[in-house]
Amino acid sequence: MAIIFLTHSPDMLKNYYGERAVAELRKLGDLRINSTGQVLDAAALVAQSRGCDIVVSDRQTAGPGEALEQMDCAAFLRCAVDIRNIDVDVASANGILVTRATPGFIASVAELGIGFMIDLARGMTSHAVGYHAGAQPPAIPGLQLKGSTVGIIGFGVIAESLARLCIAFGMTVLASDPFKKITEPGVKQVSFEDLLATSDFVVCLVVATEQTENLMDASAFARMRRSAYFINLSRGNLVDDAALIAALDSKSIAGAATDVGRAPDQMPTVEMGRRPDMIATPHIGGLTPQAIEHQAFDTVGQVADLVAGRVPKGAVNTDKATRLSRLRKG
Repeated sequence: MAIIFLTHSPDMLKNYYGERAVAELRKLGDLRINSTGQVLDAAALVAQSRGCDIVVSDRQTAGPGEALEQMDCAAFLRCAVDIRNIDVDVASANGILVTRATPGFIASVAELGIGFMIDLARGMTSHAVGYHAGAQPPAIPGLQLKGSTVGIIGFGVIAESLARLCIAFGMTVLASDPFKKITEPGVKQVSFEDLLATSDFVVCLVVATEQTENLMDASAFARMRRSAYFINLSRGNLVDDAALIAALDSKSIAGAATDVGRAPDQMPTVEMGRRPDMIATPHIGGLTPQAIEHQAFDTVGQVADLVAGRVPKGAVNTDKATRLSRLRKG
């Protein structure tokens, strides 16, 4: 019987895995769960997973090289799409299979993007804060989504979903992505520079890489309209925080909203979130039951495949996973 280790702390287990998925894992082998109550560092990961065949990791638990070199497992599964904090090269050198989940949060993140646009355009948060403080907030005219222009930077699956929602609202949809030809009906492909200059809402959905670090810098914000709003639904390291703060301070842009940032677990920093011209949420884009179960059950399916002797979907280094033969023999 395969020994399976689930890295999730109690909070991550409750909010990002769920009881149904845990129950299914128990049917597939001897399940052990992180007993520390904390996010595991490298040493704790090695100690907690000792003797286990398959590790199912949450997004906060990194798979650094110094841990993977000492781990017994044949497979290291990530219950998320992002595997940047897993050292795949070291895993491969040690014969460990690495997998990722598919994006089950597409609709949830796209819907949050619409919510951000409406909130920014109509001042909903600022009005609510005024009432919560016992004051009568002034009635300020807002911006109607219908007839407005949204520019989406990066046109992956979330962007496609968001674009369709924006079209349904009657918005003009622009998109910029140098790596693909955009054929989505109702979406006009433009340059990054033109998108910034002509959009009422600029939504960042670019994949985070070394090349896209600080993509939204001072020069990018300077190209935006003074009446425009910036929204980040991707990763915090795509934005130069100092440049965004400067743009807000100088009123070079009208406001911003973000679900991500440079604080732990990819959350916005308190410094950014406390600003009255910023709407910040603590990385809740995929925090819906549907999205959570999608990725949790991806890993359940991957474990089932491994136990049955199959290479699971989502594997990123199959040709280097020499330890799988050990798992099959077990």
